[in-house]
Amino acid sequence: MKRRSKLITLFLFAGLVILCLAALLLGMLLIGVPNQAAEKFGPVGGDIDLLQRAQLSALLLAGENDLTLPIDPYGVERPFQVALGESTHTITERLLSEGFIPNVETFRTYLVYSGLDTTIQAGEYSLSPKLTPLEIAQVLQDSTPSQVTFRVLPGWRMEEIAAGLPTSGLSFTPEEFLISASISPGEFPRAVSSEGFLYPDVYRLPREITAEGFIGTTLENFQIKVDDELRAGFQRQGLDLYQALTLASIVQREAIVEYEAPLIASVFLNRLAAGIKLETDPTVQYALGYNPHQETWWTNPLSLENLQVDSPYNTYLYPGLPPGPISNPGLHALRGIAFPAQSPYYYFRSACDGSGRHSFAETFEEHVGNACPQE
Repeated sequence: MKRRSKLITLFLFAGLVILCLAALLLGMLLIGVPNQAAEKFGPVGGDIDLLQRAQLSALLLAGENDLTLPIDPYGVERPFQVALGESTHTITERLLSEGFIPNVETFRTYLVYSGLDTTIQAGEYSLSPKLTPLEIAQVLQDSTPSQVTFRVLPGWRMEEIAAGLPTSGLSFTPEEFLISASISPGEFPRAVSSEGFLYPDVYRLPREITAEGFIGTTLENFQIKVDDELRAGFQRQGLDLYQALTLASIVQREAIVEYEAPLIASVFLNRLAAGIKLETDPTVQYALGYNPHQETWWTNPLSLENLQVDSPYNTYLYPGLPPGPISNPGLHALRGIAFPAQSPYYYFRSACDGSGRHSFAETFEEHVGNACPQE
């Protein structure tokens, strides 16, 4: 009887030990494992219960390297697009097939654990295999691109560039840009500002670039595009770089049809050689500045009163070139100056057909005869 009692006591004790061990293991599963996961992967997100949290935490800890190590430390950025309404399953399968993540199941587990599976944003991304899957999951929460495409159009003055900044996505303000652009580039001491050197092009820029950084980028592009061939062409016309840039900025505003740029350039070069005033409307428009009634920086048409504005940029009053560029000329205008047509013309005016082309003349009498009937 005593022996039987001892066996019962032993069984009860063993059962109690087992229950204690089970409780300890359960506590580790429900508390310890989730705490470890939270330290490594952040807090749990979304609506998941205690048991599911423990299960997901255990899976994440088992696949830790698949989340915290990049698939290729030397990888380069590539575009990755998430379509509107695309499922998380499809997105993660594409991330795997395109070499951005090493393990799709572990990645999905993390998305569910963190609650990020329901907040992936549709849009265009730049992803790199050198990002860890944890970082990729965060990137996919914001479709705002890290880079911005910004276009500077040929013939824009710097105020027009500034006007395009508020909706560009770039972080600097128009005021910051204008302050920086009003300072002459260091390597061009004669320049009164950066006007003319802000090379027209399509720029892919970091969203957080500063105004100084943006201007530096355009100046670097200018140095590349205005190459030795162009500079030699300017010299053949008896112009230094700044003079050529100033004249090209005028040709840019006059040459509505690009192929006329060399012919228009020849007219201005002929007038300069003969000591005749340039008498070109864009220089007066530049001097007048913004026209609030027309909502433009280029007043058109000009009145007789406008033509009398007292400004060194007014080439109806002052001979020779204006003090500096009046716009930022593109390649066709620059090439027009470097390689002008050989012509006998000293005058041109808009053709009467509305095509944007011009009628050219050798004499003032011919020029008057080219006027449109309504003029």
